[in-house]
Amino acid sequence: MDYKNYITVVENYPKEGIRFKDITTLMQDGEVYKKAINDIADFAKDKDVDIIVGPEARGFIVGCPVAYSLGLGFVPVRKEGKLPREVVKVDYGLEYGKDVLTIHKDAIKPGQKVLITDDLLATGGTINATIELVEKLGGEVVGLAFMIELTYLDGREKLNDHEIFTLMQY
Repeated sequence: MDYKNYITVVENYPKEGIRFKDITTLMQDGEVYKKAINDIADFAKDKDVDIIVGPEARGFIVGCPVAYSLGLGFVPVRKEGKLPREVVKVDYGLEYGKDVLTIHKDAIKPGQKVLITDDLLATGGTINATIELVEKLGGEVVGLAFMIELTYLDGREKLNDHEIFTLMQY
């Protein structure tokens, strides 16, 4: 399936010169959304995954249905101050500054095989920070899965030690 047929490209959003790839139009088509989730779940099956992890917020849109499809748990990675129990955190760089991601300290058991999901692979910063959190807890990242990859931003280069699955590339 050519998933690009279900993505709306929004010019100059969120700022001038950006061509934003909007996945909401893909999600509005139930059969296409289901196929996209199933394609990612099939990738996960080959990795013998124990648990799915996704950064907020769009990582939840991908990761939760993948986890449900596979009968696995889902672990959210959130911005600082959003999780209610003891957390592990990591600082990471953004285009214009820094941010902090957190995960519950007891969310991943040592040795668990983890698939990290998100809607978009751009520069790789958020996913790299998510990998760091999983590894701090002793998890083994066995794959990364995205709906979209923006190849011109070279995010894959930061993640070259991990197998990456994408539904479409721009």
